[in-house]
Amino acid sequence: MTAASPNNPIDIAELLAFYAGAGVDEALEDAPVNRFAEARPKQAERAPAPVAPVRESRPQERGAAEPSLDAGRASARPAPPPVLDASGIPDAPARPMPATAAVPDEAQALLARQLAASASTLDELRQHMAAFDGCNLKFTAKNLVFADGNPNADLMLVGEAPGRDEDLEGLPFVGRSGRLLDRMLAAIGLDRTSAYIANVIPWRPPGNRTPTPHETEICRPFIERQIELVNPKVLVNLGGPSAKTLLNTTEGILRLRGNWRVHTTASGVAIPAMPTLHPAYLLRTPAHKKLAWRDFLEVKAKLRALAVS
Repeated sequence: MTAASPNNPIDIAELLAFYAGAGVDEALEDAPVNRFAEARPKQAERAPAPVAPVRESRPQERGAAEPSLDAGRASARPAPPPVLDASGIPDAPARPMPATAAVPDEAQALLARQLAASASTLDELRQHMAAFDGCNLKFTAKNLVFADGNPNADLMLVGEAPGRDEDLEGLPFVGRSGRLLDRMLAAIGLDRTSAYIANVIPWRPPGNRTPTPHETEICRPFIERQIELVNPKVLVNLGGPSAKTLLNTTEGILRLRGNWRVHTTASGVAIPAMPTLHPAYLLRTPAHKKLAWRDFLEVKAKLRALAVS
């Protein structure tokens, strides 16, 4: 197709037909615009500015103070982004994080063991955990999730870590998984007044991510001391992470569940432990609820046998 011109109406008609076939049905402007003419001023604007001649400093000026290159770079650095909490909302104001909590090390794990061992009651243990700054999870969580239920109960259940609802209320298992756990306890004639519930990790990981092995090891002395102070007759490990941490095993939960294990406290007390499936897993895989039901029947039978003896 040749270029259309005002003197060739046939070319103009062909051009309009081409535009219509291409889907063009409306003119953006009434008059044509020469884009090449517009580009020339922009190119002129991008032309490099003339370099100012360098004035050679006089001898008496060479000793004067001059702004350093590093200072110029520092002033040009952008401001740091705002600190976001676990839900993606900026914290106002952000809580300062102690330098000791920036990179947890063996010293923090040792401090956790010392604090846990020095607690003679559950209240003291809770105070030590609230004051402990050696785990970074504390600074992204809203609340310390210590425990719920009856500390004098014969049954203690331990999960992995708090979720969003637990973090907001400061209690373990209060969301959908908590309601399912309540129904599981009711099925064997128990409730939160006849059971004690806690987690291996007392602070919610941001975004509900899986706690790192280092975070788990730092928090391990606290939950082990908590179990020792409660001294339940039966321990139930809810989920694989709880079972692996407290039973010192690497087996998966589907292989572990339904088989009695033993948790031994620091003072040498052996507590029968039943690993079972976590309520959150059962919500995702309802077909496995029958397996958890069998495990809880085993727990019920064990509690009865221990009560008789």
